[in-house]
Amino acid sequence: MTHGVRRFHVGDRLSEMAIHNQTVYLAGQVAPDGSQDIQGQTRQVLAAIDKLLAEAGTDKAHILMAQIFLADLADFPGMNAVWDDWVAPGDAPPRATVQAKLARPEWRVEIVVTAAIISS
Repeated sequence: MTHGVRRFHVGDRLSEMAIHNQTVYLAGQVAPDGSQDIQGQTRQVLAAIDKLLAEAGTDKAHILMAQIFLADLADFPGMNAVWDDWVAPGDAPPRATVQAKLARPEWRVEIVVTAAIISS
């Protein structure tokens, strides 16, 4: 632990999550099964986000910012359909969505979130 930073699922290149000052920072999450369509990949990514946020002691209602990267903006409606079903009602976070060339050609979506940990 360095200067109050806690890192989780640490690899040589990146950590999947870091926590500092009650704020959770996730690495970009991608689908483990890149053969699925945009809706399938988006569901996988959001499930990974849910799992990491739960591990940090928070949830999607406490997301401060989401950044969504799409390999093809034609996938925007399909991704949004899954996102809209997932997002916490009344707690839709600030969000940016851009087209980007992702690190692997099979990946259609990558999502980065920052969330708060609210102590009881």
